[in-house]
Amino acid sequence: MIIMSPDGKKRCFGGQPGKEFYAEYHDKEWGIPVHDDQHLFEMLILEGAQAGLSWETILKRREGYRQAFHYFDPIKVANMRDDELEALRQNENIIRNKLKIYAARQNAKVFLDIQKEFSSFDRYLWNFVNGKAIINKWNHFKEVPITTPESNALSKDLKKRGMTFVGATIIYAYMQAVGLVNDHLNDCWCHGR
Repeated sequence: MIIMSPDGKKRCFGGQPGKEFYAEYHDKEWGIPVHDDQHLFEMLILEGAQAGLSWETILKRREGYRQAFHYFDPIKVANMRDDELEALRQNENIIRNKLKIYAARQNAKVFLDIQKEFSSFDRYLWNFVNGKAIINKWNHFKEVPITTPESNALSKDLKKRGMTFVGATIIYAYMQAVGLVNDHLNDCWCHGR
């Protein structure tokens, strides 16, 4: 469903008053191709944290995650000690799920391994869409899939390499977030950019 925002723009989501932060994410991030490894790592950790929750819940805690996880420096996250991770379980600025917190460190280690193998995570990731964003043409969100063959393949490969919280549904949301897929609805002002 397209939402007509107070600013006159039609958006897929985030157009309601009081959710300007969500509209900003919609306009400036969602569906826009990302090639910066550190930002790709940030979104991977945030999408994993979202599992079972709303994306809005995670966006509201984004700054808390940045501070808790060394502004998503994968080397620093990979080297976090158990006591640091345990301390985060008391941090009200993030989701305090033990498995998700420890997954950040595990996923950082795998992320670094992938960087070494492919010279960048970006190069590895974009191979799953043949180097070009998939631009879909949906009229309604009910048409948007929760997984695709590409998200299934990426999820399977990340799991094989040792990552967690990277199921196919999480990975499809990640692909949307970093612009491997553009799922802005046809009537959305961001669709054609």
